[in-house]
Amino acid sequence: MRFISTRAKSGETFSASEAILKGLAPDGGLFIPESIPSIPETFTLTKGAWYAMYQSLIPYFRGDELEADLEEICRNAFSFPVPFHSDNGRDTLELYFGPTAAFKDFGARFLAYSMEKLLEKRNEEITILVATSGDTGGAVASAFHGRSHLSVKVLFPKGRVAKRQRMQLTGWDGNVSSYEVEGTFDDCQKMVKEAFMDSALSGLSSANSINLGRLLPQMAYYVYASSIYKLKYGEEAVFVIPSGNVGNATGAYWAKAMGAPIKRIVLAANANKPITDYLETGEYRPRASVMTLANAMDVGAPSNIERLFAMFPSAESFRANVSAYSVSDEEIRRTIKEVYDESGYVICPHTACGERVRKDYVEEPFSVVVSTAHPAKFSDIVEPLIGREIAIPKTLYEIMQKPSSAKEIAPDYHLLFD
Repeated sequence: MRFISTRAKSGETFSASEAILKGLAPDGGLFIPESIPSIPETFTLTKGAWYAMYQSLIPYFRGDELEADLEEICRNAFSFPVPFHSDNGRDTLELYFGPTAAFKDFGARFLAYSMEKLLEKRNEEITILVATSGDTGGAVASAFHGRSHLSVKVLFPKGRVAKRQRMQLTGWDGNVSSYEVEGTFDDCQKMVKEAFMDSALSGLSSANSINLGRLLPQMAYYVYASSIYKLKYGEEAVFVIPSGNVGNATGAYWAKAMGAPIKRIVLAANANKPITDYLETGEYRPRASVMTLANAMDVGAPSNIERLFAMFPSAESFRANVSAYSVSDEEIRRTIKEVYDESGYVICPHTACGERVRKDYVEEPFSVVVSTAHPAKFSDIVEPLIGREIAIPKTLYEIMQKPSSAKEIAPDYHLLFD
């Protein structure tokens, strides 16, 4: 298996390990497989979620230097449950049982274990730059904290993350440093990309979903979850995915292309809607992000759109395969309360975007909303709407007790290396 850049300027190909360590292709593009493989014939659900995800990843690491280590990496990285909240086929996939109570734990932990293994073999050091609008930075900091041969710089926009998210971003020491940027998430993401393109800097890589090692695990849990759902109901589900930087949705599209039993994929956006606008106009225009209650989706220039454009290069093919709808803050609040009043089920603002889209636009009886974060991370938003406190997961509580440390900087990547 070889990987190429979405921009394909040089025609150069890379192994999975090379792509993971580089983070970004030399021409500034994102790594994608030369062709999407099929799910292995040996694929089984009988050995648990981590093993099913391992099997779905095998084709991407054929002949790679991590091939022999892949089973161990998956066993260690995917060591937490991947449950459904069942509701007669209109189910919710709960991806928030990892250490930082967000779906980003899958990719961050897989990437951390993979990079550490590769760097040990090479006896090399790497600095990870990660921009976050909420959950990514906390997951990366947790996954990489204390890992040998690795240091991490976490960038997040000042005043634009939830209080508990900020605790997860800043409660670290040792090989993890946090930077509170005077700007938006897009400014943070731009700083990371500019640093990568600076030839004077070396030994850098990314842990954002632009990194192949973050995206492949997301593909893997869609193969697993869709297969479990099909086994339970005998039907393929419509997957409704809250989307910001579009990595989570891209993983689902790769899974579907591999043959996973997914009927179709629907993206749920907040007030940041470059993709919904593209579907309407046929013209893609990135723009500055705006603040919403679903802050991890506050992305006006989603990086992974390059990967979707590589799959669906024309406006016609994009429209034939991608559906997306925007949800307002008012609708987020209404949906959180509505779902709780109807069933007692508590959801976060991002999951509420998905649930609103399902209620309003998905007519099929078999569907899955992807729940991306534990509602306790957004207690200041959710608790007033449902009228009660939310229990805090143990792992989240432990992180919240750590001392906080962050350096405030202007949106200039040079300041990361002073």
